[in-house]
Amino acid sequence: MRAHLRSSPSFLFWTVALATLLAVSMGLGVVIGSADLSLGTVVDALLGRIGLRSGVDVLDEHIVVDLRLPRVVGAATVGAGLAVCGAVLQSLTGNPLADPYILGMSGGAAFGASIVLSTGLGFSMFAGGPVVATAAFIGSMGALLLVFAIAVTRGGALLPSRLILAGVAVGQLSAALSSGLVYFGPHGTADRVMMWSLGSVAGVRWNSLLLSGVITAITIAAVILHSRTLDAFAFGERAAAGLGTHVARTRWTLYALVSLCTAVLVAISGIIGFVGLVIPHAVRFLVGPLHARLLPLTILLGALIVVWADVVARTLISGRELPLGLVTSAIGVPAFIWLLRRQKGAA
Repeated sequence: MRAHLRSSPSFLFWTVALATLLAVSMGLGVVIGSADLSLGTVVDALLGRIGLRSGVDVLDEHIVVDLRLPRVVGAATVGAGLAVCGAVLQSLTGNPLADPYILGMSGGAAFGASIVLSTGLGFSMFAGGPVVATAAFIGSMGALLLVFAIAVTRGGALLPSRLILAGVAVGQLSAALSSGLVYFGPHGTADRVMMWSLGSVAGVRWNSLLLSGVITAITIAAVILHSRTLDAFAFGERAAAGLGTHVARTRWTLYALVSLCTAVLVAISGIIGFVGLVIPHAVRFLVGPLHARLLPLTILLGALIVVWADVVARTLISGRELPLGLVTSAIGVPAFIWLLRRQKGAA
């Protein structure tokens, strides 16, 4: 039956359609920008970098290969990773409002970044700046460990209700500490922290993509292998255990994976809202709740949305770049309201 569902016409149609749109969109994302480059120039630059074309303009090659291409790949990686992490957390917690930041990691990342930005240690305001990214990752993982320490029971279990409450508490604490750093920090701290918190992939480079890409790929592969287990969690813990799932071990494994993936993505991009919340719901609306279909399409749609959100962020206003989180929120809020209205009508 699951094989039949995976090969159903709607699933195959949406898989091919989204994969094609993503490939075309990533190509357009490299072409579109403040510097006027044609598709031929982009191809020549790529061929020149690998030694198959000579006489390529050095500046064009730098723009294409070192700036735009890692930015587009980074946007796709961030979108795919956040979307799939949101889908997994919604299933594990049984909370339709769960997103990748529900465990307090966004607050911890903001606190880590605020320490650097308020003390002058960070030399780049972009999320991809190495010092800021490292501080954000450390802050995110620190917040996560604190959440786990608070939420874990004496028997070593991670109950969704305790985990969510602990995540809210740690997130509020981190937000308060970040606000204190901004308030007492030097002039300009508030602007730098706000720009970081609104998200951007402008500072993503190949070296930062290596780690984030590998961890995102491992996370995606692992959660897809756990598709049947995630289906079992939809019926509750007891039902999952009755179907042969080792509930505690599975929860720890998946929470650890999606949390590490989220922390790495936040470190390179800042806080990008609504992707992990809205995309899984949109895909459920298209192909239903079974994770064998849900997860692959969530990955593709999440990558597609963030690639285009980044294109809009850097081209909508001439000479000025919008924060990526602002664009995703502007897209996500109306989309979420529309989905809720459609579900209400279907009910």
